[in-house]
Amino acid sequence: MSLQCDRKILMAEINDQNFSEEIKKLAVPILIDFFTEWCPPCSLLAPILESIEKDFKDRVEFLKINLNAIPVTAQKFGIDKIPTVIIFKNGEPVTGFVGLRPEAAIREWLEDFLKASSVGSVEKLIGEYEEYAKKNGFKLNPDKEIIEKLVTGILGNEKKYGQKYCPCRRIVGSPEEDRPKICPCQWHKEEIEKDGHCLCGLFQK
Repeated sequence: MSLQCDRKILMAEINDQNFSEEIKKLAVPILIDFFTEWCPPCSLLAPILESIEKDFKDRVEFLKINLNAIPVTAQKFGIDKIPTVIIFKNGEPVTGFVGLRPEAAIREWLEDFLKASSVGSVEKLIGEYEEYAKKNGFKLNPDKEIIEKLVTGILGNEKKYGQKYCPCRRIVGSPEEDRPKICPCQWHKEEIEKDGHCLCGLFQK
């Protein structure tokens, strides 16, 4: 197999032809450990990442890929030293490191990445909802703390379910039944007109 990984993850066999397509499938960031079997530091890094993985469940997916299986991809991303660890988000490389690092340093690096990523995502989504509200003749809740909590919940649903579901709606696990609950949900305009705000209070008159 070109994907050499003992972790439980629903991904096809990865090669140069499908690498980009496969790593776009997951909503969470993907940490890829690029290695070769003859590399001693790679063997030392592997158990460190396996230990760290347990504490980052549902926030980061961990993969281990043999460079011999993806020579073209390795060249594309300039991977000429091993081990190389790269985090991909939405199919694009965003950060990484080369060589062996202590477990504590890797944990700190990951936490810093997730924190910065979360803040950026929250602010970006708030901006998108502000623009949407303006175009539709209403506004966001003026309480910034409430807005941040709601948007964090929406992003949490996206990580868990793959869609930005309203945090105040019950998700049943059926894509067809849950689709109307994607924020802005199917009922928000009617609720704003009737009650002055949508169910969760994200949008107001």
